Amino acid sequence: MPQVRSAPERDNGSGGDGTPGTPSPTHGARVRHRKRSSDVPSDVNKTNGSNLLLNDQNKYKSMLIRTYSSLWMMAGFVFLIYMGHLYIWAMVVVIQIFMASELFNLLRKANEDRQLPGFRLLNWHFFFTAMLFAYGRFLSRQLVNTVTSDKLLYKLVSGLIKYQMFICYFLYIAGFVWFILTLKKKAYKYQFSQYAWTHMILLMVFAQSSFTVANIYEGIFWFLLPASLIAINDVAAYFFGFFFGKTPLIKLSPKKTWEGFLGASVTTMLSAFVLANFMGHFQWLTCPRKDLSTGWLHCDPGPMFTPESYDLPGWIPRWIPWQEVAIMPIQWHALALGLFASIIAPFGGFFASGFKRAFKFKVHINYLGKIFQY
Repeated sequence: MPQVRSAPERDNGSGGDGTPGTPSPTHGARVRHRKRSSDVPSDVNKTNGSNLLLNDQNKYKSMLIRTYSSLWMMAGFVFLIYMGHLYIWAMVVVIQIFMASELFNLLRKANEDRQLPGFRLLNWHFFFTAMLFAYGRFLSRQLVNTVTSDKLLYKLVSGLIKYQMFICYFLYIAGFVWFILTLKKKAYKYQFSQYAWTHMILLMVFAQSSFTVANIYEGIFWFLLPASLIAINDVAAYFFGFFFGKTPLIKLSPKKTWEGFLGASVTTMLSAFVLANFMGHFQWLTCPRKDLSTGWLHCDPGPMFTPESYDLPGWIPRWIPWQEVAIMPIQWHALALGLFASIIAPFGGFFASGFKRAFKFKVHINYLGKIFQY
């Protein structure tokens, strides 16, 4: 009759005769031991613990690096604001040049460029033609007012401004003819794609930044407040997401969270209301600049920056020392800017995230700052 083995015998791998250590012919020579779910090697726990600690340390190290770099950038930005309109415009131009340089290089192919000498110079020809067209329209009045003391220079500048559109058109046509003359067989597709890419870059760079420069000369306030709100929204979203973020906001940018988005929105709205009042007291920020000089400004602040008194509602406790508040009309407009910076401006960051993923660009574009999100 067949022998019936008990469970302990099967587990111990004993033979039918009960002799321990003799493997059963039905199980083979290898004995399998079932590992319990709670049996986790101690070295695994140590490894996981060290990884969590390392990730946590990297997280705080990244935060410190961002904080230090942000402080240095803020210090440089404040210095430029102090220097005046012309220096802020120069900063925008420098950012444009670096921005265009990286975008030009994004789709370049070294082999094709070596076969097309001078083709890269054509991109910069179109770039500076677009710069002359954009800024010549917005800054012609300031340029004329700057040279009024010198009659010869005044006539020269006035003539250039008078024929500015014709000069830009001529330069563009010259670039177009230059492009046609550089066409080479087996490189047509690459050259036409670069031509289209160049025009797309010029549209992205100058369509928004030219209005930015126009705002600067209407008063630094109209440049500084939106730029500050963008920075505040970005920083607040980072810190709220860092400490409270749990719910992902958008798949395009996995690190963005709803907690960071909502916390940044509230912070930006409050900051807009307070900053508008603070900046509105400085004529250096509110006065428009009529020329390209850098001297101090004095002007009538205008109704937008003149405080108006508002009586507090009756339900406010009487022990409060004041029963009315002074609010500038610009503060109500600042709330609209804050709402825009909270809801629309983050999509500039999402656009950059999608852009670098589309072109497999692992590192964020180095010089593309948040300042152009508005």
